[in-house]
Amino acid sequence: MLNQRNRLRARLTLGALMGVAAFLPTLTRAEALSFEEAAERLQVNSDRLAMTRLSVESAQLKEQATRHLGGPVVSVGAAAFRFQGAVQGIDLTPLTHTIGSSIAALPAPLAAGLTRLPPLPNSLDLSTQRSGNTSSVSAILPIYTGGATTAIKQALQAKTEEARADGRQVQQEVFNEFVQRYFGAQLAERAAGLREVAYRTVSEHDAATQRMLEAGLVAQVERLQARAAMEDAKRNALKARDDAELASTALARTLRNDERIQPMSPLFVISSPIEPLGYFTEAALERHPGLGKVAAKKREAEQIHALEESQKKPAVFAFGQRQLRSSDQANWVVGVGVSWRLWGGVDRSLMSEASHRLIEMADSQDKQARNDIALLVEKRWMAVDQTRRQFLALTPSLELANAVLQLKTKGQKAGTNSTLELIDAEVNLAKTKTEQAQAAYDYVKALADLLEVSGLSDQFGSYMARADLKVQ
Repeated sequence: MLNQRNRLRARLTLGALMGVAAFLPTLTRAEALSFEEAAERLQVNSDRLAMTRLSVESAQLKEQATRHLGGPVVSVGAAAFRFQGAVQGIDLTPLTHTIGSSIAALPAPLAAGLTRLPPLPNSLDLSTQRSGNTSSVSAILPIYTGGATTAIKQALQAKTEEARADGRQVQQEVFNEFVQRYFGAQLAERAAGLREVAYRTVSEHDAATQRMLEAGLVAQVERLQARAAMEDAKRNALKARDDAELASTALARTLRNDERIQPMSPLFVISSPIEPLGYFTEAALERHPGLGKVAAKKREAEQIHALEESQKKPAVFAFGQRQLRSSDQANWVVGVGVSWRLWGGVDRSLMSEASHRLIEMADSQDKQARNDIALLVEKRWMAVDQTRRQFLALTPSLELANAVLQLKTKGQKAGTNSTLELIDAEVNLAKTKTEQAQAAYDYVKALADLLEVSGLSDQFGSYMARADLKVQ
């Protein structure tokens, strides 16, 4: 009976494999990329990184645009004009009296002739029209602004530093998301492969059990159990393959790739503990971009306060203006002016106090951020060590699952174990291997999270190179 079972099993293996191959979905074309190759492509194709670079460049350009602030301001002006002037009601009475007295003093014949002239009116209206143009060049040189010029320049410098801090934050967030998607696709592909192998194996057992049932070698209940196990393996294989396709598509979208991406770098674990907690806490308090942003915000608040204080002080400036005419006819003026606003409808003391509150708020934000970051570093550092120990703890389980499968295989050949027991052992081995891959992914994710909060995302590759355990 045992020889008959073995012959039936061998004859059905090829047919079962052909049937399974027809069932499994046809994979679309995929581009194989190592982690390093994919990371390089990320730097070029990421839209978020491109937007961040543009934001930093914009802040830098604004800062550069004010490098001459506080220097002379030169302007040229020109105007064309036409005007009409009118003067009404000019009193001519004094002139009439003067003329009359003068005529009376003349010889009689001449005076008699002048008396025949028409009399002058008592008043006269005059008007005139004229067109012209003028042009001039003028300059103003600030001599003393109470610190306003320096405050504006340094506030823009702080804005640039804030943009750079935001850029570093986005850079690390994008990289962390990429790590999760790259190795998430690797995990999903491995899980799908394990489920498909399990389905192929269970399908072989199912076909063999059917022939054994027809030969009267197994009971109907064992046949039904084998069939149920195959259907369950089929569902799991389909779902795992769909998950793998989705994970690969998400990775391709992250890199803006037209084809699916097949990750070539394996999941990994560093078996020994990494650097102590203090190393990462110190790095985070020095390099975390959030602290850099808080520092930039404080500097901005300080310059806003300095600008408000400058409004309480006078401004001294030199000025000059000259008409654009020939040197002999040009009008010009030069001088020094002082401006001191005494009242403008705004209480400058209260505005100064308000800006000082912004400085105090930035100090509080810095203290809160440092406390939160230190706590988050500790949490993520513990997660790395925990996932490392979980991965190592699965090694005995994997060895045990392999040993059980070997025993069940021998027992099934010897007739001491049922097909269902062998199926359970094979499914359990696939499950344990999947759990091991999941533990490795959890470790990689925890490590990436720790490096992100510590400001050390750029060192992920060095930790990856140190890995001595890899899930191929």
